[in-house]
Amino acid sequence: MVGKVFSNVASNYDLMNDFMSAGLHRLWKDRLVSELSPFPGMKHLDVAGGTGDVAFRILESIKSIRRRTLQDPLNDGLQEETQIFVCDINPNMLNVGKKRALERGLGEDKSLTWVQGDAEALCFEDNSMDGYTIAFGIRNVTHIEKVLAEAYRVLKRGGRFLCLELSHAEIPVFKELYDFYSFSVIPPLGELVAGDRESYQYLVESIRRFPPQEKFASMIADAGFQKVEYENLVGGVVAIHSGIKI
Repeated sequence: MVGKVFSNVASNYDLMNDFMSAGLHRLWKDRLVSELSPFPGMKHLDVAGGTGDVAFRILESIKSIRRRTLQDPLNDGLQEETQIFVCDINPNMLNVGKKRALERGLGEDKSLTWVQGDAEALCFEDNSMDGYTIAFGIRNVTHIEKVLAEAYRVLKRGGRFLCLELSHAEIPVFKELYDFYSFSVIPPLGELVAGDRESYQYLVESIRRFPPQEKFASMIADAGFQKVEYENLVGGVVAIHSGIKI
């Protein structure tokens, strides 16, 4: 079901995220990357990131650091190659990302590597990544615990796990408004604009099945991460969870 949904919405993925977040997903992804604090030479894994939205932001952040530091003759140690791996189980989503990379002039950028793979069984080596992000993806996996265990496995000591996900509004007025918007507005809009009510209905329902913020934080800690915390945005409509492998 999940594979079919994302194959169906791949070509309209940005539009879908606009529906799901009322257009705020761009600001939330900016916040996620800001929390990551990317650095030149880092080896980073972005999971369920097929369209490249997060990866492009990370790469731009690193290039911005390079531009600033290269103006300073004292900083000549930032030439180590950056590697950003975009991993997604759905080839249609990856194709959208590759197309967008070409449109941005990043088609030949060796810092970006596109990998079709399963978040529950990653193909990367143990202790190989400086950072791991997953945005709007973990609620759609079959076994959240396996995804967290794999994230912990591939991260180096000191590596950071960051998850951006639509969550559970904790302020009553936000909850009532978002529930109404989710169930009464998003599926009909999906049918009107994308001709696909079923996929958008599934995506709305997947948010309600996802664990509340505290429960998800405890699952991250159970996977072995330390300093686990989360930040609610828009009253808990979305949350950024983070943890460090020590």
